[in-house]
Amino acid sequence: RWLPVLRRRCDLARKRLSGRGLAAEGRVLRAVLYVYHSRLLRHRPYLALQQVEQCLKRLWKMNLVGCLETLAGLIPKKSTSQAHAECLVPSQPMLETVALKVLGGCKLVLRLLDCCCKAFLLSVKHLCSEEFILLNTVASGLLSRLWFVIQYRCVLQSLMSLYGTLSTSLHLVSETQQMPYITGFTFPSDISNFLGVNVSSEVKKQKARMLTTKKPTSWLKKLFPTMPEAVSELGKKRNFATCRTAVKNCSIPCPTDIGEPVL
Repeated sequence: RWLPVLRRRCDLARKRLSGRGLAAEGRVLRAVLYVYHSRLLRHRPYLALQQVEQCLKRLWKMNLVGCLETLAGLIPKKSTSQAHAECLVPSQPMLETVALKVLGGCKLVLRLLDCCCKAFLLSVKHLCSEEFILLNTVASGLLSRLWFVIQYRCVLQSLMSLYGTLSTSLHLVSETQQMPYITGFTFPSDISNFLGVNVSSEVKKQKARMLTTKKPTSWLKKLFPTMPEAVSELGKKRNFATCRTAVKNCSIPCPTDIGEPVL
């Protein structure tokens, strides 16, 4: 009975980990860090972005997706209807290896969510102070999307439900044939106690902190002031030449991301 459930949850966790959104946000994050590497080595939001990138890098290097594919391939797709029929099941060493990687993946995803929340708050804080406007604008949008992709696709929740099925499977297989592979470590029966936090309440706290953050609107009004009435009337006629002349005559210089407030 538990073999089809284990295969389905392996496939679900693998699809959510290998989604396009998570990979795309990781590529954008690496590109942003590469562009600003020589300018912002000691800038706090930049250092927080590096922590987010380290968590993503460790998550990919542990090859959890490939491990889940291997485990799903070992499970027979067709379940027999006979009550006492024999079938091949994954061995205890394989189940222990996957369970250990799932535990580490849950820890990393939880740490990634926390780093995204902290880096987002730092970026908005420096954005309100009108420091590195371009970088902090890009970083705040990137971090909010990355946090939302992980939460929306339920990456952590799928890994936790997968571990519950893995724990049951490991217990049944070890009772059938004892082949312990990982020694000196006791696999927890409840993953919530292993993580040490209530995942749902922790995510709600992070979401509340990100939504109630002070939004930087004052510098937007300085960069894009309201046009005079005459110019606005001409703008209604969709005259491109008039709009271009108004932009040229504007006394506000082109905003440059040099780490100082734009006057």
